[in-house]
Amino acid sequence: MHQMWNEVQPVDRYQVSLNGILHEYDRKVISLLYQPLIGANCFSLYTTLWNEIENNRLISDEWTHYHLMNFLSLNLREIYEARLKLEGIGLLKTYVKQSGEDRKFIYELIPPLSPEQFFTDGMLNVFLFRQLGRTHFLRLKQFFTDKKIDKKEFKEITRSFQDVFATNNGENYVHDFEANEVSNVSTDEQFISRSTTQTIKIDNNDFDFELLMAGLNELIIPQKSITKQVKEAILNLAFLYNIHALDMKNLLLGSLNSEQEIDIDLLRKSARDWYQLEHSNELPQLVDRLQPALYRSDIVATNSKEEKLIAYLENISPRQLLVDISDGSEPSKTDLQAIEEVMFQQQLSPGVINVLIQYVMLKTDMKLSKSYLEKIASHWSRKKVKTVKEAMDLAKSEHRQYQQWAENKKEQKVRKKTPIRTEKIPEWFNEQDEKPIESGNSEEVAENIRRLELIKQQYKKQEVKPDGENK
Repeated sequence: MHQMWNEVQPVDRYQVSLNGILHEYDRKVISLLYQPLIGANCFSLYTTLWNEIENNRLISDEWTHYHLMNFLSLNLREIYEARLKLEGIGLLKTYVKQSGEDRKFIYELIPPLSPEQFFTDGMLNVFLFRQLGRTHFLRLKQFFTDKKIDKKEFKEITRSFQDVFATNNGENYVHDFEANEVSNVSTDEQFISRSTTQTIKIDNNDFDFELLMAGLNELIIPQKSITKQVKEAILNLAFLYNIHALDMKNLLLGSLNSEQEIDIDLLRKSARDWYQLEHSNELPQLVDRLQPALYRSDIVATNSKEEKLIAYLENISPRQLLVDISDGSEPSKTDLQAIEEVMFQQQLSPGVINVLIQYVMLKTDMKLSKSYLEKIASHWSRKKVKTVKEAMDLAKSEHRQYQQWAENKKEQKVRKKTPIRTEKIPEWFNEQDEKPIESGNSEEVAENIRRLELIKQQYKKQEVKPDGENK
């Protein structure tokens, strides 16, 4: 919350501008193609800002953010989150000017991609397919396409300009000069027109281009074949499918045509086939892989173990946390599916999911019980838990309730006489008034607990960067 209030406050003024005139057709594109990816709040914010600009104008009047809060019936945090998503997907640019204690924003609305650009983007269309499924995706594609007229048997008889119009050379020279002069606009004006929409550019700092280029053998893949367009495609595919540089090298090799050039369409297909082979024919989904900066705690490295653990959980993905717990082994497909379903159904952030994973695994003998995950996640979602610290505090305060849920689940199973032991709980969970939890013994429990303890060693031995650079 502290970070969000530093970014924007209700009294801050804003003005809306258009980067190119918007058409009514754009509203359908944003509603049907973008909204499934960014949500209803983002769509409402975009259209509301759009409606504040009068017809045939490019700039709106000034308003405060109180106006947006009242108009949209959203709090400032929800508006801020929607703004960030619009920025990330390329529909909004934000500018700010600070004058003493006064702050003013300019929200510049960017026209959406055309349907053709969207469906051939190679990234957004994949996310939309995963979100909607094949049937609805094809219906949308059909909505934005129409039959093509075959003009092969026709002859074009269109007249050119000079065939229709003539000019009186030499006459009215003074008027010609004056017309050209007054047609120019001043430096503080612009023509109302449609700008060219740019596709999303991925700045994937995690991808090791140096390693990729070092692995390219001039006799196999000439480095000159890595053009600007190919490089952009590599970054997009690396982000979309989480492809390492060494794997990308092999995909490039398979996408080389007879002219020793990279076929980008073939590269996209190879990357998709590679991902589906690795993930059982599944396609990637548009997710926040790490805790969003909005919900990070701005913790600097301290001597506190809890603060170091918070920083660690904020700067790692749920999948990588499972890998660390298993000493580097890949998590099972069942565990990943359970985490993914809970994450998206309950709309929990990655950092909160990390706390949930650690808490549940330590209370269920290192097993990810899906029903137990869902029950706690549903509670956290209703409580609107957004940060790692909030998740930890709620787990502490509701521990007795969660323990009762776990015991009720056990009662539904066949009772067996087994030795009992004192169950371990996360180190950050330190309630002195709690009694030890009784649970069935297992020969593998001690070894699994040892593996989970390796997490602590990571944030003890290394300083975790708060800006999200660690993966």
